[in-house]
Amino acid sequence: MFVQVDERLRGDLRWATPLLLALIVSAYLWMSSLDPEDFLALVKRWGLVPARLFDVGEGWTSYLSQWRPLAVLSALLIHADLLHVIGNLLFLLIFGLASERRLGSGLFLALFLVGGAFANVSAALSMPDRIGAIVGASGAVSAIVGAYLTLFPRSQLGLVIPLGLFLEFVRIPALWLIGFWVLLQLLIAYLNPTFGAVAWIAHVAGFVAGMLFALACRPAVYRRMRRLRAL
Repeated sequence: MFVQVDERLRGDLRWATPLLLALIVSAYLWMSSLDPEDFLALVKRWGLVPARLFDVGEGWTSYLSQWRPLAVLSALLIHADLLHVIGNLLFLLIFGLASERRLGSGLFLALFLVGGAFANVSAALSMPDRIGAIVGASGAVSAIVGAYLTLFPRSQLGLVIPLGLFLEFVRIPALWLIGFWVLLQLLIAYLNPTFGAVAWIAHVAGFVAGMLFALACRPAVYRRMRRLRAL
């Protein structure tokens, strides 16, 4: 998949997307080097376990001293396996650079963190008694996809489709392709929220959060676009 955006702007240096890519890759490589017991202990400690997040039975002092709320963010850097991390990295790269160009690196980083946290909390609220950990940057990446569609509603996505022995390159309106993706997430979330051990609710919540974030940032985006066009 490729992104086509019909504008040519110099823009500032985009550092947030490369930084997030580096952090996610580094975290995965480090965690994959751990033995299974240490890996599971780390996931339990820094992954988002809904039952643990909402358990304040020992009091707020103990709860906060264990940094439990931080799990809504630390879970974004933890991935279960190679396929999990590659999928999130691809979507982050495809939609992240274009969105960061419009928002600027600071706002884009805020989008990743706020959208990811909102997505994780939403998923946790949908299954508050779950003792399994919610991990991965899928919710934050979904927020970036939502922001991308809001920022570039008329853009096109390029797809390479295998046709027998040949490859065909086609362009599809982003609204169609992303819209189909959202409908699929909603359908699976409604039928079976934990199908395939995936927190589908996080994808939907992240997408909505990304759209709202981009809408709220429109004045700042317009000012940024005027400044870049004046360069």
